[in-house]
Amino acid sequence: MQPIDKTISLEEMKLAVVDALEDIKAFDITVMDVHKLTTLTSYMIVASGNSTRQCKAIADNVREKLKEKGVDARGIEGEKDGEWVLVDLDEIVIHVMVPATRAYYNLEQLWSESQSRRAASAA
Repeated sequence: MQPIDKTISLEEMKLAVVDALEDIKAFDITVMDVHKLTTLTSYMIVASGNSTRQCKAIADNVREKLKEKGVDARGIEGEKDGEWVLVDLDEIVIHVMVPATRAYYNLEQLWSESQSRRAASAA
């Protein structure tokens, strides 16, 4: 009997992450394709939770659901406080934050400005 190959494509992984976020009622989910901006990851996904407890549960659900699909998290940061929990899946990095922390750091604007500057310098 041969072992089951649980390798999934990057697109399948991205969809699985979004499903896992939605399972625990994450909101304001933003998927950013950053592969042209950094060699560290292909996608950055930012989502919000209503409380630190929910952010921890959302991040844990992402880790568990992807593990079921054969994708192990490379690392998880911020679980202790829960205001900003980062799940590193290598090709996808997930940031789960309470709204105040998300508004303060505004990762979407930071990365979109980086993309704009890069496009301007290439022109």
